[in-house]
Amino acid sequence: MRELRIGLLQQHNVADIQQNMVRLAEGISDLAKRGAQLIVLQELHNSLYFCQTENVEKFDLAEPIPGPSTGFYGELAKQFGVVIVTSLFEKRAPGLYHNTAVVIEKDGTIAGKYRKMHIPDDPAYYEKFYFTPGDLGFHPIKTSVGTLGVLVCWDQWYPEAARLMALQGAEILIYPTAIGYDAHDDEAEQQRQREAWTTVMRGHAVANGLPVIAVNRVGWEPTEPDSSTGDSEKEPGIQFWGSSFIAGPQGELFYRASETEEESLVVDIDLERSENVRRWWPFLRDRRIDEYKDITKRYIG
Repeated sequence: MRELRIGLLQQHNVADIQQNMVRLAEGISDLAKRGAQLIVLQELHNSLYFCQTENVEKFDLAEPIPGPSTGFYGELAKQFGVVIVTSLFEKRAPGLYHNTAVVIEKDGTIAGKYRKMHIPDDPAYYEKFYFTPGDLGFHPIKTSVGTLGVLVCWDQWYPEAARLMALQGAEILIYPTAIGYDAHDDEAEQQRQREAWTTVMRGHAVANGLPVIAVNRVGWEPTEPDSSTGDSEKEPGIQFWGSSFIAGPQGELFYRASETEEESLVVDIDLERSENVRRWWPFLRDRRIDEYKDITKRYIG
């Protein structure tokens, strides 16, 4: 066995950024003391999910990479000897911003970063207003605990992203996430969406023979007032559905967190199991790469 102990923090965020970061630091400390070697945080974990409205003042939340947050989490990684997957609002240049995952090595240095490639634009998820689509491609990040295929939230619906990470040697697929219920949908529709979210990523695990980690935020976050009108009535806020999980290379659920409560959990996985699963189900061997050229087209009509 090649065992890796993974720590997840499913957290409810508040408007006070400092309070969020202090609580994250406490959670990282606790997970490290419980033996976690790799700790994964949720999407845009420093603040409230600000993309519920289009507000130019929210660009002030962005910061350079390296910057204050990578320094803060780098110190924690070094102090506790853990690898941390963070999710930050990156200011690349004036007027140019990204939704960026940064992997911090256990010595506090930056192992690598991934800029979110697929950017949604839905009611209460106005991410195209804030984020430029990533330009670093789909490339795993090598760390002391393994080669990590880090993607972000909306990327989780796209099998192409998971496959490209797997084809380049990713040993785990990781998805920091911020997703919740539309208050206009009934309970049945809400649950269909949550189950679809879990199912599609478990499918990525099966299709690629790799473990999958998804860490989602939890709890209700209000819609903040629009900067120009002060109007916060356009959207009723988001109830994030939590349900963070770790699945194995056959899609088996090792753990799925609460739909409504914060959780701090540690799960052990065997990275060698992927080798055995791929021998039983050699999907990479049987791919018809000679017939896939049309996959790069928008639509084949």
